Amino acid sequence: MNPSVAQLDSLRLSPQHQTQLGQMCGSNQLFRDRYSIQRVLGRGGFGVTFLAQDARLPGTPLCVIKQLCPKVNNPATLHRAKQRFVREATILGQLGSHAQIPRLLDYFEEEDEFYLVQEYIRGWTLTKEVKRKGSLSELEVKYFLQEILPVLDYIHQHGVIHRDIKPPNIIRSQDDGRLVLIDFGAVKEQFLHQEAFHQGSTTHFVGTLGFAPAEQLALRPTYASDIFALGITCLYLLTGLSPMEFTSAGATGEVQWRQTVQVSEHFGRILDRMLKASARDRFQSASEIHRALALEPYLDQLEPCLHLRSPLESPTIADFDSHQGYLPPTVRTAIAIRRWRSKQEQKAHHRLAN
Repeated sequence: MNPSVAQLDSLRLSPQHQTQLGQMCGSNQLFRDRYSIQRVLGRGGFGVTFLAQDARLPGTPLCVIKQLCPKVNNPATLHRAKQRFVREATILGQLGSHAQIPRLLDYFEEEDEFYLVQEYIRGWTLTKEVKRKGSLSELEVKYFLQEILPVLDYIHQHGVIHRDIKPPNIIRSQDDGRLVLIDFGAVKEQFLHQEAFHQGSTTHFVGTLGFAPAEQLALRPTYASDIFALGITCLYLLTGLSPMEFTSAGATGEVQWRQTVQVSEHFGRILDRMLKASARDRFQSASEIHRALALEPYLDQLEPCLHLRSPLESPTIADFDSHQGYLPPTVRTAIAIRRWRSKQEQKAHHRLAN
């Protein structure tokens, strides 16, 4: 047996992991006189996740129980782990019943242990989907983005940064095919940013190396950090390669991915912007990505406008009446396009007249 596998098995069988729920797996005992523990779904540094059945509800539906079980003895580390668990429960409660987020069914503390009970999503992760079916086409990845962007926009609108978007944390439901974003244990509320910054050494990186951008590694995540992770997820779906298998440009830190997979120029520009090393250069919201994807069917019509720079030079302040004040760049571009089209129509009319 591989030594690392043997060590992992030994760790799982250690007394530290023989929790009450672990001992109840597959037995007839009910946890809290309600939950029948079926099996372990996963283990992490701060907890164990179990599949269970709710015996009090008709049909005994399946649910997920997450138990805080940190493999640490340091009181400060344990306190941070409990804070993360409480935050996860709070965030899940605030996000409500979005169809692409598991519902929070219960949250409680018992004998100094913390538990979350969530809706069970029957399905498979995108990691398993790629391993089983192979990498996705460009069109399939675009469909993926169209499906996942609304939930990302939803959590950002609620002031939440997920911080751990990756294929293992996205499940495709086998019941209806919808994509569900899971594992909100790494969530960060935007209004806590300054507090986390001032905590210094008591604040630790949360996320997954390779999916987390530089500012997140520096403990300063933004909404654009989730967009970077989503871009890396797209690369995995397109290639089946992990983030560590891509190189980065030494001077800029940009992910070098174009030699690995061929996509359309428009989609390539979208991915490039999602993967910018600097957060300020990325898309700043999920809705911006959605608009960029929606623009593609109209590129043929817009191409003459977009390629002829001289007629489309941005209007100057003098071009507008003073009462109009500030106009966003998109409005100025639209005005420039209308002016260019008007000039083209005038030229065509002039040619016909002659």
